[in-house]
Amino acid sequence: MPIAEELTQGRVPVKVWARSLEAAARRQLENVARLPIIHGHVAAMPDVHAGIGATVGSVIPTRGAIIPAAVGVDLGCGMNAIRLSIGADLLPESLARIRSAIEAAVPVGFDQHSARIAGAREKTARSLEPRLRHIVERTPKLRTMQRDFDTTWTRQLATLGGGNHFIEVCLDEAQRVWIMLHSGSRGIGNVIGRHFIERARREMEKRDAQLPDRDLAWLEEGSASFDAYVEAVEWAQDYAAANRREMIRLVLGAIAPHLPPFEAGDEAISCHHNYVARERHFGADLFVTRKGAIRAGAGEMGIIPGSMGAKSYIVRGLGNPESLCSCAHGAGRRMSRAEAKRRFSRADLVEQTQGVECRKDGDVIDEIPGAYKPIDEVMEDQSDLVEVVHTLKQVVCVKG
Repeated sequence: MPIAEELTQGRVPVKVWARSLEAAARRQLENVARLPIIHGHVAAMPDVHAGIGATVGSVIPTRGAIIPAAVGVDLGCGMNAIRLSIGADLLPESLARIRSAIEAAVPVGFDQHSARIAGAREKTARSLEPRLRHIVERTPKLRTMQRDFDTTWTRQLATLGGGNHFIEVCLDEAQRVWIMLHSGSRGIGNVIGRHFIERARREMEKRDAQLPDRDLAWLEEGSASFDAYVEAVEWAQDYAAANRREMIRLVLGAIAPHLPPFEAGDEAISCHHNYVARERHFGADLFVTRKGAIRAGAGEMGIIPGSMGAKSYIVRGLGNPESLCSCAHGAGRRMSRAEAKRRFSRADLVEQTQGVECRKDGDVIDEIPGAYKPIDEVMEDQSDLVEVVHTLKQVVCVKG
C-alpha cells in the first residue's frame, strides 16, 4: 500500500502509512514535524498511536540533535527469533510443561535472577561492565545510583520484564518450530532514559525554548550532555540485545528436556524497535529515531509480532526510502491498558487466546488481542515496506 496520507501542518511533512489516525497521534506527529531539528520528513508506520511526546510507530530523522523522550525509556527494546530443527509433530501433546519450564528458567515481571551469576551470563555481564563504569563516572546523577546498578543490572540480565514483553513458541507455515521473544534494557535502560529526558528538558528551559510539547526537548550534538547520552544509549541498546540473546539461551536449555534432540540457529533474527542510530538518508548524515519501528533496509530481516493470540511475521525489508527504510514493529495498541481492562473480561481473554498455552488470568487482560490493531491490516498497509518471509502462529506464550 502506498502512503495513505500526508500531513502538512508542520515545518516538514509527515508521511503516514496508517489507514486511520487518531486525533492524539495526529497532533503529536504534527508537533514533531514543527521542530527545527527535523530533516526531510517524519514517517508514521501503520501501527502508529499516541505515546509520550512522540507517537509510537514513528520514524524521526534529526540533524545535529536527538530527542531523548522520542527514543524512550525502554532503550533498545526489540525482538529475537530463532528457528529450531524440529516440527510441530515432535512437540508434546500438552504444552503446559513447556510453558512451565520457560517460566522457571526466565524471570518475568518484577522478578530477577539471584545475586550470583555464572557461566555465559557472567561472561556477558563482564563484557558490558567497563563501558557502564565509564558512563557512570562521567554522569554525576547516574553516579549517585551506582549502588543500584551494581545490585540490579546484572541480576536483570536475561529477564523478561512485564507489560507487552513476551516469550513464545510458534509454528510457521510449514509447521516448523520457532522461539520468539520481545524485551529490552530492563530497569537500567529506564533509569538512563529518564535521566536524559529530564536533562534535555532542563537545557531547553535554560534556553527559553518554545516547544509544542516539553517531551520534545532535545540535546544538541557537540554538547557534553549529547555526548554522554549517545554513549549511554548505545550501551543500553547493546545491553538490551545481550539480554535477549541470554534469554534465548535459557529458553533453549529449558525446553530441551521436553523435546527430542534439536538444533537451533538455521534462521536467527534480532532487531531493535525502540532506538536511535546514525544513518544517511537523502544525502544527509542523520540521527534516526525509531520509536516503535524497525529498520527495513533492502534485504534486511525483521520481526513484526501480532498481539497475544494472533499471527506474527518474519519479514524482509524492501528499502523504501520514503519510510527511511523502516516498517511497523507490531500490531500497535488501539486502546489504553486501562480501557482494555474496563472493556474486556477474563472470559473474553480465554476466548481470544483459544489454542494458545498462556496465562488467562485478570492480570493480563490489558494484553488481550482485542486491545491491539488487527495485524493483517497493519501488514496490508505496509506492503511497499516489507515482504513476508514466514508467517508464525504462537502455541505457547509467556507473559511478564
